[in-house]
Amino acid sequence: MPENEKGLSGNPRKSVFLSYARTDQAQASKLALALESAGLAVWWDGLIEGGAAFAKSIETELDQCDAVIVLWSKSSAESDWVLDEASQGRDLRKLVPVSIDGSLPPLGFRQYHAIDLAKWHGLAASPEIESIVRSVAAAGSAAPHSPARLGAPPSRRGISRRGVVMAGAGIAVAGAAGIIAWRSGIFAPAGAPSNSVAVLPFSNLSGDRSQDYFSDGLSEELRSTLARNLGLQVMAQASSAKFRDSKDDAVSIARALGVAFLLEGTVRQSRQVVRVTADLTDGSTGFSKWSQTFDKSLEDIFAVQSEIATTVAGALAAKIAPASTMSGGTTNVEAFDAYLRGRALYDLSADEASERAALAQFDLALTADPEYAAAHAARARSLTAIANQYGKLGETAALYDQAIAAAERAIAIAPDFAEAYSTLGFTLFQGRLDARAARAPYERSRELGAGEATVLARYAQYSARTGRAAEAAEAIGRALVLDKLNPLIHRAAGSIAYAARDYRESIPSLRRALEMNPRLSQAHAGIADALVMLGRHQEAKAEYLAEPVEDFRLAGIAIVERKLGNATAARAALSKLVADQGDRVLYQQAQVLAQWGERDAAMAKLQQARRIGDSGLIYARNDPKLDLLRNDARFKELLTSLGFE
Repeated sequence: MPENEKGLSGNPRKSVFLSYARTDQAQASKLALALESAGLAVWWDGLIEGGAAFAKSIETELDQCDAVIVLWSKSSAESDWVLDEASQGRDLRKLVPVSIDGSLPPLGFRQYHAIDLAKWHGLAASPEIESIVRSVAAAGSAAPHSPARLGAPPSRRGISRRGVVMAGAGIAVAGAAGIIAWRSGIFAPAGAPSNSVAVLPFSNLSGDRSQDYFSDGLSEELRSTLARNLGLQVMAQASSAKFRDSKDDAVSIARALGVAFLLEGTVRQSRQVVRVTADLTDGSTGFSKWSQTFDKSLEDIFAVQSEIATTVAGALAAKIAPASTMSGGTTNVEAFDAYLRGRALYDLSADEASERAALAQFDLALTADPEYAAAHAARARSLTAIANQYGKLGETAALYDQAIAAAERAIAIAPDFAEAYSTLGFTLFQGRLDARAARAPYERSRELGAGEATVLARYAQYSARTGRAAEAAEAIGRALVLDKLNPLIHRAAGSIAYAARDYRESIPSLRRALEMNPRLSQAHAGIADALVMLGRHQEAKAEYLAEPVEDFRLAGIAIVERKLGNATAARAALSKLVADQGDRVLYQQAQVLAQWGERDAAMAKLQQARRIGDSGLIYARNDPKLDLLRNDARFKELLTSLGFE
C-alpha cells in the first residue's frame, strides 16, 4: 500500500489481501465491501484464475499488505491458489484465517484460530467484522482499531489479476481499464468527503399511506436540487432508499453510503397545511448538525424545498446554484402533485397499465402548468418506455416522435436542465436510432449533470455503444460513487465492460447487481453472454435459463445449444422466440443466425430490423455476437445509417 495512504485518523490504513476460492466469490465480494467500510484497504480479485502470468503481481501484493485474510471453505481447502497464498501469509506472520461455512482449515493451518463467518449476515457493523479488524491490526504489529473510530468506506487499491495481464492492451481495453479503476476505487472517495450527503426518504406521518408519494417526492426533489450543485457530492436516490425504515444508527448508515452527512426528515399533511421537519446529521458522530421545522401552506411547499436545500448547502460550506433554469420545476401545487404521482407510478414499472397511468399523471401536470419542464421530460421518458416495451409495430414511430418533442420542449423551457438533455439523447438514440444526433444532447447532459447518477449512467451506456470506452468508464465510475447500492447502475457497469470486450470484468458487476436484486432482468443474460464469449458454454446455458425476460433467454439458449452441439434444441428455441415475439425481436434473431454462421440470413434480419426501427440496433456497433458480419459491406452501410460511422 502507498505510504501516504491515510485513514480518517491520519494514520496509514491497514491493507489486506483477500484470498478465496472462485466458488466463494459472492461471499468474498460482500466481505470485501464490509472490510472497506470498516476502514481497511482491500486488494482482491472479482475472479480467481490460475496461470503463471499472475504470479508476480500476487507475490507483490502478498509482500506489501499488512495481513492476508484467507476465506476457508470446503472449496478453498482444495484450491492450490488459496493454499499457496495462505502459506505465504503464514510464513510472513500475517495470516488472518476466516471460516465462511464452518469448515475446518486444512492440515497445516488448524493451529490458527479461524474467525467464524458462517452466521454473518453481511453487515459491516457486526462483531465478526470487528474481530477481523482487530486481528488485522495485531498482524500488523499495531494497536487494535477501535470499532467506534472506524471511518467511512475508503478507496480500494491495486488492480485485479485480470488487469495485470491487460495493461497496455490498446484502445479496445480502454473502457475495461476504467471499469477496473472504479472497481478498484480510483474513482471512490478515500474517506467520506466533507461535502457529501445522502438524502434519506422522508417519513410520511399523515397516517395515510396513499400520501407516501408526496414525502418520497419531496425528498427526491431536495436531492435533485442539491445534486445540481457541483460543489456537493449527493448520493443518488436508489442507494439512499435502501435505508428506508432502517433500524441502523446514523453512523452505520453514513459509513455504508460513504457520506459525511445524512439529511432525513418527516412530512405531515393536514388539509392545505404541510409540516416538514428536516434534520442534518453528522455521519461521523451521529449528532445533529442542524434541525428545523417548517409549517407552510401547500402553495409554499416549493419555498420549503428551496429553503431546506439552501440551508443544507450552507452547512456543507457550499453555495446552491440558482434554481431558475436548472431545476425544470414548477410553482403550481396541482402540477407538482400530479408529477409526483406520475413519477411514483413510473418508478414502479410494473406493467403497461402502470406505465400508461404514469403518462396520464404527467399529462395532468402539464395541463396545470404547461411550462413545467420536468414534467415534459418525464412525459418523454414515459412515452419511450411504452414504445420500447409495449409498442405495436406501426405505432412506435409516432410514440418516439412525441417523446422527442416533449424532451425538446423541456429544453426550451429550462435550457440548463440536465435531465431534459439526457432524455432527449436517450429518445434520439433508442427511438430514432440516430447515434449521431444523440451525441450533442448527451454531451450537454454530462456537462450539466455531473452530480446526477442516472444522467451519468445513461451517458456512459451511450458512450459504450458508440465506441467511446474511456468516456463510458469514467462516467459509470462516477455514477457508482453517487449510487453505489443501485443494482441498475451495477448492471450498466457490467454491460459497459462487455461492450469493451472485457468479458471477465463484466461478470462481477452483474453478479453484484443480482445480489442486490435477484429478480433483476437482463443480468443473468448479460453474465451468460460473457460466458459464451469466454467459451464456457455449459455455465452460460444455466445463466440463460435463469433469465426472466423471454427475448434474451430464448435467443441465448438458441446460441449456446448450437455451440454445445444440440442443433435440434437450438432450432426449437429460435422457433419459439419467433412464434412468441415475431418481428419485435428481429435483432435477437439476427444475433442467433450470426452465431450459427448464417451470414446472409443474419444480414437480412438486420436490414428488416432497420426498416421497422428495432431499438436493439443500438448494440450493433460493438456487439461481439455480430462479428461474423464486420467485414460485410452491407453491415458497414447499416452502421453508417445508424450514425455510428
